[in-house]
Amino acid sequence: MVDKAYKILSIRENISNRRAKELLDLGLVFSNGKKIRASDLISPKMPLKVMLLETPKVIFEDKFILAINKPAFFDSYDLEKKFSGWVLLNRLDKHTSGVILLTKDDEFRKEAINEFKNERVYKEYLALVKGIVPQEMTIDKPILTIKGNYAKSKIDNKLGKRAITNIAPLRLINKNTLLKVIIKTGRTHQIRLHLDSIKHPVLGDNIYGKEPFARLMLHSYKISLFDYEFCSDKGSFWKYLQD
Repeated sequence: MVDKAYKILSIRENISNRRAKELLDLGLVFSNGKKIRASDLISPKMPLKVMLLETPKVIFEDKFILAINKPAFFDSYDLEKKFSGWVLLNRLDKHTSGVILLTKDDEFRKEAINEFKNERVYKEYLALVKGIVPQEMTIDKPILTIKGNYAKSKIDNKLGKRAITNIAPLRLINKNTLLKVIIKTGRTHQIRLHLDSIKHPVLGDNIYGKEPFARLMLHSYKISLFDYEFCSDKGSFWKYLQD
């Protein structure tokens, strides 16, 4: 006899229906690599895997800048609530993990935003993508972002803004490729869209590649801004590579 996923999860994990719905809505519950929704009808015998929601960790802090290791499934804007008085300098997609920067100094914020605008910030990511990427390449395809309830981007040679992504294969994992990704520009969903455009979508991307995985396998590894350089903890991202 089937029932709604949140009810079965509630019983299985001995938690309230409300908490079960929260876990499902956050995209933290999977069965055989497929994300389960709260409204899905499933069998009580279906295997379920619940991913633990990690907490943001401070990498570095001084009077100008706060570097945080953001976990996957954590909204960037919630960092401003958690770290009161600090304002985001950059943003990561909710399902992307890694280093993210905040500031509480207005003058520093203006100067930092100018660095991002003028492409003087080094941004390096790790991405696990479908298939075998044999060599380094540069993806130079303009991106147009359409904003509504949810932002979504597409390649548009006429109306799109300049977007450049450099990729280099690091190693093969189960016929998929772990890439080092360096972006010059910072368009919405740039890495995800660019990699999907060359037929190597990021695993776990439910918007562009739609390749099922336990999470979006995209991690902000390193950022260099002014004289600062921050590297994130690869631990949580690395764990998924071993599973």
